[in-house]
Amino acid sequence: MQKIDVFSLFVAMTLNLSIMAVALPYFMGRVNRAARYAQSGIVLQTAGWLCLFSSSTFERGGWADHLLSTLAMGCVSSGMVFNAKAFQIWCGRKDTVHLPIAIAVLMTVGYSISFSDYAFRVGWANGLLALQIATVVITLWRRPKVAVGRWRWLLIICLTIQMIVLACRAVLGAFYTAEFPNFFGPYLVNQVFALSSNSMMVMSVVAILLAHRDEAARELERLATLDGLTGALNRRAWLLQAGVELASSVRYRQPIGLLLLDLDYFKQINDTHGHAVGDRALQLFVTGLRAVSRAGDVFCRYGGEEFCVLLKCADLDAVMAYDQRMRQWLAQHSSEELGFRLSYSAGIAMRMQDGDTIDKLLQQADDALYEAKSQGRGRTLAGSERLIA
Repeated sequence: MQKIDVFSLFVAMTLNLSIMAVALPYFMGRVNRAARYAQSGIVLQTAGWLCLFSSSTFERGGWADHLLSTLAMGCVSSGMVFNAKAFQIWCGRKDTVHLPIAIAVLMTVGYSISFSDYAFRVGWANGLLALQIATVVITLWRRPKVAVGRWRWLLIICLTIQMIVLACRAVLGAFYTAEFPNFFGPYLVNQVFALSSNSMMVMSVVAILLAHRDEAARELERLATLDGLTGALNRRAWLLQAGVELASSVRYRQPIGLLLLDLDYFKQINDTHGHAVGDRALQLFVTGLRAVSRAGDVFCRYGGEEFCVLLKCADLDAVMAYDQRMRQWLAQHSSEELGFRLSYSAGIAMRMQDGDTIDKLLQQADDALYEAKSQGRGRTLAGSERLIA
């Protein structure tokens, strides 16, 4: 029976990693932070394996072998850190990976210090790499904060297999050194590690591409629902959500109000201060809406300088209170941020009957808004033409 050539398998894996390191930016296209982390992780792991192969060409135990082997361990463990950061972002969490970073530093420093002790350094490096992978697997196992595809389970399977093989290599290298004297030797654990590394590497890259695809889909969905300038919902997304909330208010017999707001003299702001300041005014206004909105209130940039807020479980007094909070917030912040006071006119509509639709409420609020403007702006009127502010 022909023996598996471990060295050739590792060479093939390194070539595959090199190709992936070059090809990933092409396949991923325009990338964000998570994708850059993943690409950096692949590049570092490729560099690590290249250093490891280069070290084998020098005298065993010499300074060049020592330097290149230590660099290899540092690159491989650092690559896992960058991959862990990418996985965190793709799961909807912050890219905080303190434990994998600490393990990478500890492993590299310990490996360099103990380089003359083959048994210790093999057990130390493989054991800590297995531990580092375990921390990443645990992170992936936790429930993601965003919807993710099956790539997460693919990664968990790949990394778990690698973790188990590395743990076995750590035990064999540390305690059975005579039976495991050479990393590239034709030993069963090396053969299993080489085969699993090749297959798991390919599957991991597939998982990374799938994760990037999922994130790209989420970004497209976000762009389809949010206003690009202010980050508020756009009209289409707001109308869909408002329809659902209106139906819910009818079902559960809860009051609901609609507030249509229009910035006063916005064209004059653009003409006097420039469009950049006008954009800042729109962004500041949305910041104010976020600051005064309750959980469940839904607002959007309805168009131009016009904004719309749907207030759940809110009677007329609650809508009036919201309007007052917004005016007070603008009075406190607009002069400081923009150099002039920003004001708005608004119209209110309340659901009075079960048959009221969003279009009907919008029309009532728009009529009230028109009346508010005709009365001098900087005020809020309800659909009944009652003066609110």
